[in-house]
Amino acid sequence: MHLTVISSLDALCRQQACHDAAAANPGAVVVLHDLLENGVVIRRISSHSGLVERAETQLEHGCLSCTVRLDLVPTIERLLERGETKAIIGLPPAVSAEAAIGALRRGLSRPVTIDSAVLACAADTLEDHLWDHHTLFESGFTPVPEDQRTAGEFLIGELQFNDTVLLVEVDLFPADPALRVRGTQLVRELAPHADVVEKAAFIRPGRHDYQDALGRTAPGTVRIPASSSTSPFTTVTHRARRPLHPERFRHALTALAEGCCWLRGRLWIAAAPQCRIAIQGIGPRVWLENTGPWLADRDAGAAPDSLNHVDAHLDWHPEHGDRGSVLAATGEGMDPAEIEQLLTACELTDAEMEAGFAGPADPFRLDPAPS
Repeated sequence: MHLTVISSLDALCRQQACHDAAAANPGAVVVLHDLLENGVVIRRISSHSGLVERAETQLEHGCLSCTVRLDLVPTIERLLERGETKAIIGLPPAVSAEAAIGALRRGLSRPVTIDSAVLACAADTLEDHLWDHHTLFESGFTPVPEDQRTAGEFLIGELQFNDTVLLVEVDLFPADPALRVRGTQLVRELAPHADVVEKAAFIRPGRHDYQDALGRTAPGTVRIPASSSTSPFTTVTHRARRPLHPERFRHALTALAEGCCWLRGRLWIAAAPQCRIAIQGIGPRVWLENTGPWLADRDAGAAPDSLNHVDAHLDWHPEHGDRGSVLAATGEGMDPAEIEQLLTACELTDAEMEAGFAGPADPFRLDPAPS
């Protein structure tokens, strides 16, 4: 069975994308799931002849993952048993394609082929969503109060995991042409790996590579898009080979994140030198995450050719191994010299390196070692 998985921030974009995909694939069944308040899931299955099934299910735990695991997976299992060969899955708003595809891979009794993971979005609203500080629940995109993600966090995650971005226009809200062009340029900068299409008929089957998609979304990963002279958005990348002083970096972080719609990378911080720290900043939110030890600390003496899973943009250093900081910032009017200056000023000096770091305690509380 061949599946096209469509994720979206809102139901209107999802509906338009699934309608267009169904028209482009008349032999496919369309499966739509919606999660309502109090854990009620509405499931609709349609074919070229119209609606063939509509059902409501009451979940004990009304969360997005339960919707996928307890209703979507059994639904696809039933379609497999019926002998269906092609399906278009319209996920509930704010449910990630990664979560859905992962659940399908784990939960189905037989393998299926994911032809494409598609994000349906309106280009003219993308930039505003990235900068919105409200949670998905506060913005009305999900009925789950516990979901503390912002719209920007959801969109960046989908832009990295999905192989295709389908730009849709909702008839109720005609797009501003200038904002649409700007949003399309931003999509191409944020997701250089993805096909960006304006019609579902242009979605190319066979584009989804699950392992590659997981690699793109791994914390600390940096993928650098090709520069475009016509786009106002650029990505600036800087590497630092020495550990960063935690207090100096803390003070520089505000300036680094200012004006970036997306900040990401990995950090070597002197107060937690054995911890590979992932940094992510989306719109107004910035957070750091301890992702475990560096490979150099985990596999002493490992050679570069045995580290195929290490991000290709970080070279193996004969002394430091994979330790080092790599930071990428995407936004409008980015100044490479300013970012270089900020990060360089955070590196330990020669005197600090020779004396050994004995500064303040880790201000980010990233080192799990007992004090």
